[in-house]
Amino acid sequence: MTVAVVLFTSDLRLHDHPPLRAALRAADEVVPLFVRDPAVDAAGFAAPNRRAFLADCLADLDAGLRRRGGRLVVRSGPVAREVAAVVADCGADQVHMSAGVSRYAHRREEELSRELEARGAALHVHDGVVTVVAPGTLTPAGSDHFAVFTPYFRRWTGITPRDPLSAPRAVRVPEAARGEEVPSRGAVADVSPGIPRGGETEGRKRLARWTRSGVADYAGLHDDLAGDATSRLSPYLHFGALSPVEVVRRASGHGGPGAEAFVRQLCWRDFHHQVLAARPSASTRDYRTRHDQWRTPEEAAGDIAAWREGRTGYPLVDAAMRQLRHEGWMHNRARLLTASFLAKTLYVDWRVGARHFLDLLVDGDLANNQMNWQWVAGTGTDTRPHRVLNPVVQGKRFDPRGAYVRRWVPELREVDPRRVHEPWRLPEDERAALDYPAPVVDLGAALDRFRHARGRD
Repeated sequence: MTVAVVLFTSDLRLHDHPPLRAALRAADEVVPLFVRDPAVDAAGFAAPNRRAFLADCLADLDAGLRRRGGRLVVRSGPVAREVAAVVADCGADQVHMSAGVSRYAHRREEELSRELEARGAALHVHDGVVTVVAPGTLTPAGSDHFAVFTPYFRRWTGITPRDPLSAPRAVRVPEAARGEEVPSRGAVADVSPGIPRGGETEGRKRLARWTRSGVADYAGLHDDLAGDATSRLSPYLHFGALSPVEVVRRASGHGGPGAEAFVRQLCWRDFHHQVLAARPSASTRDYRTRHDQWRTPEEAAGDIAAWREGRTGYPLVDAAMRQLRHEGWMHNRARLLTASFLAKTLYVDWRVGARHFLDLLVDGDLANNQMNWQWVAGTGTDTRPHRVLNPVVQGKRFDPRGAYVRRWVPELREVDPRRVHEPWRLPEDERAALDYPAPVVDLGAALDRFRHARGRD
């Protein structure tokens, strides 16, 4: 009886799972394995919101396997050690897993390969599972990755994604495979009250609704903050509860400008992954330094606290930061604005903001989060690195009736929509009656400070 192991990582699904399919083809019995690595906790990436969503994903994966005669084996400890133990217990001779892009993922694969080789087992790493196009597949002349999105997008759209794989009908797990209880969301403390339920089942329902009734209008509505007309599929893509290949194929099948605009956003995800795969240090260091002398955390402590709490005095910034704390999610337009406000208007190191986002975002993906923050801060791949987003202008453009602001900033619900983005311009008696702070900084002065810091005044 031959045995193979499938190590689930950021691919917590049964549909379109090449490593699982390969293991089922190669062996009579398969161990579906997930390892809870303490190194993730030690690095600060196991934030409560993602731990709760992960618990949902694992429970749903286990339920799906049980419907097919199998079960999910969960273990805790260093990944190489735990996988090797399962290999030894079950007599497996091969392990299949999806390729990662981060330094942690590369180190995990290297350690696991060495451990398995010493035991006479082989590691098979599969590309194109967590992204549509594997990092390194597309490269420009003279470089190992694309540093500008548009030429990458042109090449990316020229590739036809593979056909998604169906979920297996049966998974036979050896009795010798031992694990612990699948974690429960209820055991996780300090979870934001509005985070969605995780898992492949919920993700596929959302994908079906989105492709049926949302994607067609995406091009015209995706920047409408109050309309909330985005897919909200990012947490499911981050945990691999949905296949990015399947999402692209299903969205593209609808055609039209909405589908095209949505698929372009999925390409941004692949773009950031190929940048980080080629430059792992960009998770913590400037991709392109501007030699910024950021304000120190001590000097900017009050401004940083106001930003985190949604009390900056700029309604659109505050609404977005409060949504983040409540839902563990934020609209992409709002992410750009709040990041610009911290890094450029307050002139605070982008790493401070990126860390806060990772502390709360359910879809807190290292590649997307860090590279988006660098893009906004002007230290990344943006071809206009010194642009500054004005929160008042952005509010009037993308929340013209103030509905988004008044949803998340109840102090301003009774303010005239035409004035809600500039409450400091209200008559003095109306302004005094509001339990809402004055702006932490003057936008004109902040812009002058940033231009001077970047040597552009």
